[in-house]
Amino acid sequence: MTTAQTVDVASHAQVSWHAIDWQKAHRNVRRLQIRIVKAAQVKDWRLVASLQRLLTHSFSAKALAVKRVVGNKGHKTPGIDGQVWDTPNTKTEAIRQLQHKGYKPLPLRRIHIPKGKGRGYRKLGIPTMKDRAMQALFLLALEPVAETTASPNSYGFRPERSCADAIAQCFSSLAKEHNSQWILEADIQGCFDTINHEWLKANIPMDTRVLSKWLKAGSMEKGTLFETKEGTPQGSPISPCLANLTLDGLETELRKRFPIHHKKKVNLVRYADDFIITGISKEVLEEAVKPLVENFLCERGLQLSEEKTKITHIEEGFDFLGQNIRRYRNGKLLIKPSKKSQKELLQKVRWHLKDLQGSTQELLITRLNRVIRGWANYHRHVVSAKVFTRLDHVIWQMVYRWVLRRHSNKSKKWVKRRYFRTIRGRQWMFACDVIDENGKTFTSHLRKLADTPIKRHIKIKGNANPYDPQWELYFERRIERKMKDRLRDRKKHLSLYKRQEGKCPHCNQRLNEDEGGWNIHHITPRVEGGIETLDNLVLLHPNCHRQIHAKVPESVGGLLETTAFDEA
Repeated sequence: MTTAQTVDVASHAQVSWHAIDWQKAHRNVRRLQIRIVKAAQVKDWRLVASLQRLLTHSFSAKALAVKRVVGNKGHKTPGIDGQVWDTPNTKTEAIRQLQHKGYKPLPLRRIHIPKGKGRGYRKLGIPTMKDRAMQALFLLALEPVAETTASPNSYGFRPERSCADAIAQCFSSLAKEHNSQWILEADIQGCFDTINHEWLKANIPMDTRVLSKWLKAGSMEKGTLFETKEGTPQGSPISPCLANLTLDGLETELRKRFPIHHKKKVNLVRYADDFIITGISKEVLEEAVKPLVENFLCERGLQLSEEKTKITHIEEGFDFLGQNIRRYRNGKLLIKPSKKSQKELLQKVRWHLKDLQGSTQELLITRLNRVIRGWANYHRHVVSAKVFTRLDHVIWQMVYRWVLRRHSNKSKKWVKRRYFRTIRGRQWMFACDVIDENGKTFTSHLRKLADTPIKRHIKIKGNANPYDPQWELYFERRIERKMKDRLRDRKKHLSLYKRQEGKCPHCNQRLNEDEGGWNIHHITPRVEGGIETLDNLVLLHPNCHRQIHAKVPESVGGLLETTAFDEA
């Protein structure tokens, strides 16, 4: 029996969801992805297609595709069939249903998400659970190719890349006085909705029959079926990768016309469909760069938005990914949170204060801390200290007014005693006592933006590929540094993370938010006398945590001996 036949037979085996050996599943998929990368590096596209087919027919890949779909934030949102996979039996059956033969995707459930005040709506297409799993399955085979051929300065919707990397590249391209002075702020009109289908089928390195079925699936809105003649819908697992592959050739075209050390200093920084292009003069951008970009996009069925595309001098400044980038009169380039981003934060705080007018102080602190922590972590890599301090004052005033409205008949001294405390020498801290799940009392207080330390982000190397073995140590160090920084406020989590060397002891994979975060597991359950010590606790992926409790093992280590299931 050949390797392909062995995999195909194994893929139809009946295996219980909680009996799956996830460590082996990750290892099998990783091995094939490495082979795909090596074939793509030498441009052996026939071998790439063969390995992709082998991967998409393997049981391991199907299991990981289902695991991804049921583990993300939208796993409770159904498509037009109303189905969700919320039990072990439905998840096991879902793996069996991921068959290529006879596969026909259902139309998307179309919903409209407001972009913001006066900015219209963003159309999202929600596939069924089965279609999401099929897209996640093919993404496992497509993403290694996309990462191998990706542009070095593309940062959106790619593994281990972020907005902070794009902003750091902007700083590198614009910081010095001899750098570019002009910026083309480009905006693609309806990028996801207008990509040419024929171009996608001719240029995306995957099974074109399956891709064509997804593109022509249509969408359902208010009981009416609409055909899709162009575009790839936002909201499906594979659409960001398709959009990246569509736009990846732009930097290559610019480099052909303007090499890296060209005197006109043309540089591209792209995050998904948002990008800027720098140039030494306004004329270079208007007469040479912009026509090149328009011709490139036209081949793919795309066009620039005339209203939002503009050319700006660096001394005027421009907004990009929530940051304002500007060179001031003293010659320094400073990157600060944009005024629009600051306004949106205050609007969120104001909305929560209005929504929780009759709620407890504890719930308000929890909600606001979540908003404040996320905003501060996003902007802490730029010049944000003064902005943080000012916004802290504005937020405190809003909270103080919220308290006074609740107790209009009480004196301000009573309000201070009831809602505010002195914590570590800091007066007027909005705080209250909270009882945790173990019955212990601790003080919860409103977080301050200024408590978040400002730390310069280290930009990822442009040619780093997470699927290439030679970059494995580099990415492990970056992930470890990022996780330790993210867990700096949670000492118990950080201690466990260090003890486990950043890995889940059940599946031996990295602990990160891509796997849905992590849960704390008690090796000896509390009902059996287990205590809250580090020796009795481990960090696990949520799915691994459920699997352990479903099998009720004697120890976490013993679960590494669970039954394997496939694969050649």
